[in-house]
Amino acid sequence: MSENTATAATPEAGDATATPQTDAATTDEAATTDGAVTPGAGDAATPAAGASKAMIADIEEAMKDVVDPELGINVVDLGLVYGVHVDDENVATLDMTLTSAACPLTDVIEDQARQALTTGPGGGLVNDIRINWVWLPPWGPDKITDEGRDQLRSLGFNV
Repeated sequence: MSENTATAATPEAGDATATPQTDAATTDEAATTDGAVTPGAGDAATPAAGASKAMIADIEEAMKDVVDPELGINVVDLGLVYGVHVDDENVATLDMTLTSAACPLTDVIEDQARQALTTGPGGGLVNDIRINWVWLPPWGPDKITDEGRDQLRSLGFNV
């Protein structure tokens, strides 16, 4: 993923995204200077109770099915997903932002994310999701991936 993988979210107290994991199986994740976890190419940690833990790359790919209702481009390529963490119970916490803090469509995006990640053959990639809506750093066009820019250009936007 492009520059939008860095997270500057301010985790809430007790938020698992604030504690970088140091288990040898999770070395694909790197801690940023503020202690947040930046996802790497994948998370191959072995979860508790023998359940299968979703990989970060698979979650990011599935989130491409979540489309911003106003722009018609997926939230990953728009740069709205700032970070992903999967805990030992296979619950994904997504640090996400919106193009505007006044966006009335957070419920639509959250429902799409839940559908994309928790349903499907075998019950989905994760057991549940939590979206941590963050506003810092503020979203800007610089967060859009090259693929997202191509999609917006094809719709007539000048980006």
